[in-house]
Parts: sequence; C-alpha cells; structure tokens
Amino acid sequence: MVEPDQTGQRSGWRRLTGTLTARTVGVACTVALLSVLVTAAVAIPLGVRGTERGARASLAAKADLVAAAVTDAPAGTRTALAGRLTGELTDQGIDVVLVRPGETQPRPLPGPVVRRLAAGEPVTGRRPTRVDGRPTLIEGRPTGDGTAVVLLQPVRPGVGRLVWSNLWLALAAGLTAGLIAGVLLAARLSRPIRAAAHAAQRLRAGDRTVRVPLDPPVEAEQLARALNDLTTALAVSEARQRDFLLSISHELRTPLTTLRGYAEAIADGVVDPDAAARTGQIMLGEAQRLDRLVGDLLALARLEASDFALELVDVDLGALLTDAVDAWRPRFAGNGVTVGLTPPATPVTVHTDPGRLRQVVDILLDNALRVVPAGGTVRLDVPPEPASGQPGYAAGQPDSVAVQVHDDGPGFTDDDLAVIFERGALHRRYRGERSVGTGIGLALAAGLTHRLGGRITAGHSPGGGAVFTVRLPRRPAR
Repeated sequence: MVEPDQTGQRSGWRRLTGTLTARTVGVACTVALLSVLVTAAVAIPLGVRGTERGARASLAAKADLVAAAVTDAPAGTRTALAGRLTGELTDQGIDVVLVRPGETQPRPLPGPVVRRLAAGEPVTGRRPTRVDGRPTLIEGRPTGDGTAVVLLQPVRPGVGRLVWSNLWLALAAGLTAGLIAGVLLAARLSRPIRAAAHAAQRLRAGDRTVRVPLDPPVEAEQLARALNDLTTALAVSEARQRDFLLSISHELRTPLTTLRGYAEAIADGVVDPDAAARTGQIMLGEAQRLDRLVGDLLALARLEASDFALELVDVDLGALLTDAVDAWRPRFAGNGVTVGLTPPATPVTVHTDPGRLRQVVDILLDNALRVVPAGGTVRLDVPPEPASGQPGYAAGQPDSVAVQVHDDGPGFTDDDLAVIFERGALHRRYRGERSVGTGIGLALAAGLTHRLGGRITAGHSPGGGAVFTVRLPRRPAR
C-alpha cells in the first residue's frame, strides 16, 4: 500500500516530467548527448589512424635521410655516423639499428623484415608490428653492400584515452546547449498550447467572444484557427437554438392558450350546452396539434440515435401515395385546395420503412397545405427514370426511385433553398409574413430521408411554386 505522501510525491513528479517543457528539454539533452557520443565514436578511430599515419610518414622521411647519410659516408665511418644519428633520434623516441650481414642484431627484428632488407628491398610498415612485445612502427632502408638501416618507433599508447578525456568538456558543452535550446523551444511551443487551453476553458465557461491569436508554427496556427472556428460555430449554433426555442415556445403557447381559455370557460359554465360539441372539437384539434408538435420534436431528437428503429419491407410506392392522398384530400378540400396523384405507369416497389416514408410524405403535404392559397393545386407523382443516353440520365439512377410533390404556393428563393432543411430557418425568415409551421417539419423530413438511405431536395416547380423530390434506393445499401 502506497502512503499518501508518497502518492503525492509521485503525482508531483509525474506532473513535472509530463510537461511539454520537461519533455522538450529531455529530448534536446538526449539529442546533444547522442551527438557527442556518435561524434566521439567516429572521431576516435579517425584520430588514432590519423596520428599513426602522420607518425609513419615522419618515420619514413627520417629513415630516408638516415639511409642517404649512411650510404654516402665512407665505409669506415658508417658505424660512428650511425651512432651519432642514434643518439639524436633516441631523444625523439626512435631506435636506429644498423644491420650487417652475418652479425647479430642488438634488437631482434621480425624475420620478414630481415629477409627483405637482405634482398635489398626497403621496408615500410603499413601497420604497427610487435617488437619486444610492443606495437612498433618499422622503416628499413638498404644502404648497399648488404647493410641496412632500420628505424623503430614504438606506438604511443593513450591516443584514444586522450580523446575520451577531452570528450567530457564537449559533452558538458553539448548538454548545456541542449538544455538552453530545450527550454527556449519548449517555451515557444507551449505558448500557443497554453493560449488554446485558456481559450477552451473560457469556451467551457460560456464565453463565445474568445479568439486565439494565429501564431507560428503552422501546427499552432491550425489549432488556433480550429478553436476560433469552433467558437464561431458554437455561437451560431446557440443563436439558432435560442431562436428555435423561442419559435417552439410560441407554437406551444398558442394551442395551450386556446385550451386554457376553453377549459376556463367550461369550468365557469360560460359555454352553452349547444356549443359544447364545437368547443370539444376545437380543444381536440388543439390537443392533436400539440401531440404532433411533441411527436415531431421527439422524432427529430431521436434521428441520430443508434437505436432509431426502421422496419424495412417491400412497399408498393403507388399504393402508399394513394393512401396518403386519400387521407389528406378532405383537409385540402376544406381549404379549397385540390390534391392529386399521378400514379406510376407500372408498379414500383421500393424496400423501405413504409411508416417513415409516409411520415415524410405527410410532412411535405402539410407544408404544401399551409402555403398554397385557395384554388391552388398540389400534385404528387413518381417520375419515370430517364433511360441511358437520354437527358437527365445519371449512373446509378435505375437503382433508385423518386417521389415528387409540386405545389402552387409562393415558392422559395435561391437563398431559401440553401437553408430550407435547416431546423427553424424558414420559420425565422417568414414569421409574420406568411403562414409558417414550427420550423422542424422539413428538417425532420430531411433527417428521415437520410436514415432511409435516400436524399431530399427542393427546387422551383416549372409551373411556379415549389417542388420537393425524395429519392430512395430500391434496395438498401449493403
């Protein structure tokens, strides 16, 4: 079991090491450390080989000079000359060996070196050779008459250790530079992130005026721009929600006021017995209006739910539209509007949910009934799909079917068509100018059509007014 103070210490350590600053500093120092180590791993072998190469070149030059001096000297003075040269070179850490035929050498030389010198060939050691157990550079030159001069220079140890000993300074400098660079970089990178976090906190608190400055780098600018766009979208969405709630509250208040007024009249005994039936019909109509409104709201809220139920079956589209027109004809006739159906020439079957499709058709008919003046007409039809090669043909259309609702109403502008299926958009535009509904019917129709796998569009009817087209797949997508 961890003690409380230990838990606090661990949490504090995690908060410290988990910050962007700490991680950036750690990465910068790690990169600096690895750079120094990799540089050392490459530089040390190169330094050792360079030192040996320079030592071999210097020894070869000295061997040439000594050999030339001994060769040019008279035979009787060669030994004395070699001795003087040996004294001078010994001070430089170089041994000079004069090789004579048949004489024992003061220092044992490798057999291949002796044989090559005896054959009159010069000897140049490309790599150190072990002499007396030590790695030694060897340069031998023949001087004539079977004699030769050999220069021996032991390889000085500790070149690698010398480089490693100087590495600590470079390592400390690299870590210091990494630490400084990491702190500066972390401060630069964390500034826009802290600004974005502060803006997000203000957004959560309800502030929709917050804006994040667009500072580099590009990723930080993208984050700031995304937060600013989110702020704008939230402000627009909340404004729409407020307008929608205001319109819905108005639509709810109107029938509630009617119901309340008639209920109070009945309670006060103001309503005559002869008017009771009429009063009941009015109250029933207002209650049904409320019920439809609440049902539409619930359906709209559930559209995006994963448990939204669909019962897909084969549906005779002509029969469904005939039933819808028959059900709505009395209401249209009461308003002086004619509703008709042009049935398809051949039976059309679509695999869909008949209840949800009927709900879409009812919404479109209710919308038409509201805007078409007396004497107008509303027409439903199932237009034939153009064959391949004909105008209007599009790939994939034979697998879909369209239902169109034409009306003789005032129609819509191009600006209206751009937002016609947004919740409450037309209600806000035309409230007080012409008959409008709750503002959710067309949004619900669009959502239902989408859930059925189709799409709905609105346009200008050729004879004036508006036309809504609901296109559904004949078979559900697999």
